[in-house]
Amino acid sequence: MKRILVTGGAGFLGSHLCDRLIAQGHEVLCVDNLFTGSKDNIRHLLDYHRFEFIRHDIINPIYLEVDEIYNLACPASPVHYQYNPIKTIKTNVMGAINALGLAKRVKAKILQASTSEVYGDPEEHPQREGYWGRVNPIGIRSCYDEGKRAAECLMMDYQRQNGVKIKIVRIFNTYGPRMAWNDGRVVSNFIIQALKGAEITVYGAGAQTRSFCYVDDLIDGLISMMDSPDDVIGPINLGNPGEFTIMELAQSVISLTMSSSQIVFKPLPQDDPVQRQPDITKAGSLLNWSPQVHLEEGLKTTIAYFRDTLK
Repeated sequence: MKRILVTGGAGFLGSHLCDRLIAQGHEVLCVDNLFTGSKDNIRHLLDYHRFEFIRHDIINPIYLEVDEIYNLACPASPVHYQYNPIKTIKTNVMGAINALGLAKRVKAKILQASTSEVYGDPEEHPQREGYWGRVNPIGIRSCYDEGKRAAECLMMDYQRQNGVKIKIVRIFNTYGPRMAWNDGRVVSNFIIQALKGAEITVYGAGAQTRSFCYVDDLIDGLISMMDSPDDVIGPINLGNPGEFTIMELAQSVISLTMSSSQIVFKPLPQDDPVQRQPDITKAGSLLNWSPQVHLEEGLKTTIAYFRDTLK
């Protein structure tokens, strides 16, 4: 049994990670300030004696005794991270510093949940870990994009200077139950609009592409990365290489929900990437990991979750 800290543990990904770690028999400390996370996501865990919820903002130091740290704390959707961009970049940078400081003090291994957004609007397709990206450093998304890039920098410098055991993963679009209904992400947006019979909002012509990874697959990848040999530090892409246009996603959601919703088109947001697809060769060779859940299968489960929450 390990004592494991999950920052952002009441969020979409964090709560699923807490579930899995508890199921594996570990002691889990879930830290979250509930800005975008929700106690509802972890309510079923509160009675477990091996689970502890701590309401705390990671931009402030925290002092705990742990063996491993998963640093997932940060708003992850444009609606939320642009609501308070200064808070977002502080969470990314100061949060990483505090998590790394803790890892250094107690000699814990730490995994940084980075993002495909470090690649920006890429000139390389699919995106490999060696690609440095094409990010607008002063755009409306830069609080998140550059914040995550800075967090990666801090991870590497703590490893080189202080010998902290680090892991870096770059997470591509992930979906599944417990996504926040108001987070503005394309999967949850489309499902909720379809279930309500509202217009399906597609930005641009819908020709931009995304790759969608089901949450269970992503959690498998995070744990495989944490459990990998110490010399596997990353960054490593985690995502589903299956590439779909936004229009294809919209049509799939309409079909699976049997909705009467119509598709409407709106202008493309500033700095929105045109293409997004991970090269997961490293994840396959170093972690023996690849996603198993097909988009249609994952959408059915996610649609069922939102049907229940909208009742």
